[in-house]
Amino acid sequence: MTTPEPLAPQQFPPTLREVMLRGRWIGVLVLCLVVAGVFAWLGQWQLARAIDTDPPAPGATEQVRPLTDVVEPGEYLDESLGGQRVETAGTWVAEDFIIVSSRANDGAEGYWVTGQLRVDERTSIAVALGWAATREEADAAAEALSSGAGSTPVEITGRIIDDEGVQLPPRDDVMRLDRMSPAALLSRWHDVDQLGVYRPYLASIEAPEGLVDISSPAPEIKSPINWLNIFYAAEWAIFAGFAFYLWYRLARDAWEREVEEFEDAAAA
Repeated sequence: MTTPEPLAPQQFPPTLREVMLRGRWIGVLVLCLVVAGVFAWLGQWQLARAIDTDPPAPGATEQVRPLTDVVEPGEYLDESLGGQRVETAGTWVAEDFIIVSSRANDGAEGYWVTGQLRVDERTSIAVALGWAATREEADAAAEALSSGAGSTPVEITGRIIDDEGVQLPPRDDVMRLDRMSPAALLSRWHDVDQLGVYRPYLASIEAPEGLVDISSPAPEIKSPINWLNIFYAAEWAIFAGFAFYLWYRLARDAWEREVEEFEDAAAA
């Protein structure tokens, strides 16, 4: 009885390692390395933004600073500077004392009287001057401020606060404003051609006669750790790992197909 001859090497299916070492899959691996490197860089960037290594000192928002040291016209307000007390000077535009509704003050709902303060010849900032419990009181205060406005500069100290965004007015009162938005006020101000405007607004510390001081407590001290950014950083790390898993899964699928084809051919 003769011993059967062993199969030639080419008669065996390729191993998974042999498939992974082919030029095609080496190229795919290099591409995955590049993609994973980009994801790792994005994760590191998110992680760096997640931890504030230089948080503001306690009470920093209560130290009055010049407006121009905190934000420039047209620029967005840095999150860490929200609620910062600032001071500035300028002149009121007599026609632009406008009422903003739905303003809470120590739990009571009422109205703000706002004005356009020209801090220089062609630059303005929106100012919330004070609170009134009724619309009649707010209108009377706005009229008094309008009649008393002149070319004499006034000094204002208040908290710098982000624009609340624009909201469509109700259909039955298209002139009503329910949000403190310099962008919305700008559309109603006078003499605005080539005018530079601050994006945030100023909530005055002291109200003029006929109005109540706006309740504006110091902002809460925020944690130096931004957990949302840490979550994003973890997501990028997962994506980087998934790039390698995808390469392995594609190579393994190709190997399994070759094994199936070999077995089908051998069976035939």
